[in-house]
Amino acid sequence: MQRTLDLQVSPRIASQTPLLAEAVRAHLSLKKKSPLQFKILKRSIDARGRAIRINLHLFVAVDEELPREHYSLDYQDVSSSKRSCHIIGAGPGGLFAALRCLELGIKPIVIERGKDVRGRRRDLAGIHKEHRINPESNYCFGEGGAGTYSDGKLYTRSKKRGDVKKILNTLVAHGASEDIMVDAHPHIGTNKLPQLIQNIRATILKYGGDVLFNTKFIDFQSRDQMISSIVLENETGTTELPITHLILATGHSARDMYELLNRKQVLVEAKPFAVGVRVEHPQELIDSIQYHCRTLVEVQNTRQYLPAASYSLTQQVPGRGVYSFCMCPGGIIAPCATATQEVVTNGWSPSKRNNPYANSGIVVGLELQDFEPFKEHGPLAGLEFQKTLEYQAWTLGGQSQVAPAQRLTDFMTGTLSSSLPHCSYQPGITSVDLRQVLGSMISDALRVGFESFGGKMRGYLSDEAVLVGVESRTSTPVRIPRDNNQLHHPQLVNLFPCGEGAGYAGGIMSAAMDGERCANSLKYEGGHGTR
Repeated sequence: MQRTLDLQVSPRIASQTPLLAEAVRAHLSLKKKSPLQFKILKRSIDARGRAIRINLHLFVAVDEELPREHYSLDYQDVSSSKRSCHIIGAGPGGLFAALRCLELGIKPIVIERGKDVRGRRRDLAGIHKEHRINPESNYCFGEGGAGTYSDGKLYTRSKKRGDVKKILNTLVAHGASEDIMVDAHPHIGTNKLPQLIQNIRATILKYGGDVLFNTKFIDFQSRDQMISSIVLENETGTTELPITHLILATGHSARDMYELLNRKQVLVEAKPFAVGVRVEHPQELIDSIQYHCRTLVEVQNTRQYLPAASYSLTQQVPGRGVYSFCMCPGGIIAPCATATQEVVTNGWSPSKRNNPYANSGIVVGLELQDFEPFKEHGPLAGLEFQKTLEYQAWTLGGQSQVAPAQRLTDFMTGTLSSSLPHCSYQPGITSVDLRQVLGSMISDALRVGFESFGGKMRGYLSDEAVLVGVESRTSTPVRIPRDNNQLHHPQLVNLFPCGEGAGYAGGIMSAAMDGERCANSLKYEGGHGTR
């Protein structure tokens, strides 16, 4: 007999296979001697009540063998292919576009401005220890994109945009744990992602694709509604290459790309985005709130069987929303600036999520009318708004990567913090009235949001919590428009804007799916992309 089964059990039972097997037998009224095998298909935590339960969706085989799962890769050798596509950016959008090209028999040529995934480490250390920003190699730029060293969350609501299971299967085939196929909110971890990214690169090279590092796309030529050539820059100089198709997957921080397109009168548009702060609490405090623990001992006992607790919060304030973003249990706040005179924060967690702090972006949704003071910049008005906040954070932080910070309770009362709690942000923090960084509109909205969050999570408004500014790269402030069906730019039919940087994704999974969609549009007919 083979069947699926939904079961709700305690965390202790869910974490121990023999106990879970007993629970399955009891549910199915099986005898102890009946041969039983099972596989967890989906797993989630229900912490709404004091008695926390684990929801499991299982595939069960009684008196039979479980079918074996095989993650197959169906790539073609494209080393001699006459069809090619140049892909700008080696983040998830670009890498999965390249893998899809291999499946279609198209030679991908991936061009990355930053270093390979291992080479980025030294530049990240330079930010932490010396406050030195390499504008081409940092948390945002380099092989793997922004997600590689800032967490690797795989949860997405964009399930209608592509094949989620295929993306997860591909990640497993390249070294990710099979747990990502099971967990409701899958996560790889910054410590595990670099090797996985290297494995994807090895696949691209093995099947005849090319990957170029430290190579920057700086210009292009066009004629007859097509890009005819691109100009690349590296340490040896500049090179102009003829192209047939170009997938532009540069990520949400490639500001020079928006400026290049705007300068060359290629249509780009301002889009809404969100800005705010990172808030960091002791992880034990978040655990105690979410897992309904009254004492530290109870927290420690509960955590034997449960992961570091997370949260998701949202509140509507007049005219806009305030919400948590990229919540990192057991995580670290990271310095994610891409230029010298700015401070930008993000968060990440290792695979075990075992650091002593929990951090999350708490951000305020902005609309196009909020960028009115920067209207002289046209479609780049939101980008200039974003730059201004980051520059103010840099200035008030001491003109280094030290970040402006304030205790949450002091922020709520408008009081400059006389002292700050320990914080995971390695370049350091300094006491600043964050209203001076964020302005009144964002600060007032955040205060209303935090007040609401304190009611939803008793203990959240803690003196132990610290706000660190600014969280400003939640998504791109610029959209590169494209045809709804063929996915090419309306003015340039062989340019395919892709992923987060183009405004069509919001994380690793949605960017990867969008990369596949753009590659699917590369059906050649007379050199043009058609459907």
